[in-house]
Amino acid sequence: MMEIRTPKTHKAKRVLEKRAPKLVENGKKTLILHGTKTSATVSSVLMELYRLKKGGAIKYSRRNENIRPFESGGETSLEFFSLKTDCSIFVYGSHTKKRPDNLVLGRMYDHHVYDLIEVGIENFKSLLSFSYDKKIAPHEGSKPFICFNGEGFENVPELKQLKEVLTDLFRGEVVENLNLTGLDRAYVCTAISPTKVFLTHCAIKLKKSGTIVPRIELVEVGPSMDLVIRRNRLPNEGLRKEAMKSSKDKPKKKVKNVDQNDVLGKLGRVYIPEQEVGKIPLPDKSKGVKRERREGKMKKNKEEGSASKKLKESE
Repeated sequence: MMEIRTPKTHKAKRVLEKRAPKLVENGKKTLILHGTKTSATVSSVLMELYRLKKGGAIKYSRRNENIRPFESGGETSLEFFSLKTDCSIFVYGSHTKKRPDNLVLGRMYDHHVYDLIEVGIENFKSLLSFSYDKKIAPHEGSKPFICFNGEGFENVPELKQLKEVLTDLFRGEVVENLNLTGLDRAYVCTAISPTKVFLTHCAIKLKKSGTIVPRIELVEVGPSMDLVIRRNRLPNEGLRKEAMKSSKDKPKKKVKNVDQNDVLGKLGRVYIPEQEVGKIPLPDKSKGVKRERREGKMKKNKEEGSASKKLKESE
């Protein structure tokens, strides 16, 4: 266990505030580790993943004898490195006679192991084995498309878990708006069988299509490999519920006397107080009064007209 220390400087306080839980979390960083023994294939895969995740990954090149993800007590060093580097995803590579060219992918929750999935590497091709126009090479730190082909990703539990882990591994920081011209890479995962997935990295080439939306072509730039599922460990239900909690926005204030109906839409109730008709003052618009006023005006006009004629005659 690491000793919990209170920050004594402003810099240490800023680091702790940066690592503290937020409403909108930062992009997940990846920790890349070597096991006690690694083959040339595993070392190449770890280096290629580090290049793809450059800027969002930390790689340790030393061998780690104390890390055994699926064994009890073998996760202590892993959790220590996660807390030290503030990484929530890890990739651990090893090579043994029983499990050659082995990769363990896992996620952390509160710097403790959340879930694990172990895959074997087959038919690996590095970046250097692909020839393409270097002008279309993906830029460092760009957002990718992630495509999953096959019904197994929805039906098979192991492939479902692998899909979640690969999505968290490659997607980077979550954003709301995205410029289409900034998308220059794609990860394509194809379920060949219930235990085998083909993974490849492609560059996106935008071409004219005669419409606003351009036509997209994929150019394979590597690396590519087959991932064979070996072992996996799912999180328990209590830990999953705790990890899936999200901070809700301020609840909307309930509007009185307003209901929502699926058919009629928004409905409201209006309350009218009891009307006392006897006390309501009514305007006097009787026809008799209007007639009297009209006759009075006509009489007055006649008198004024006769008076003006007499004045003219006297003059």
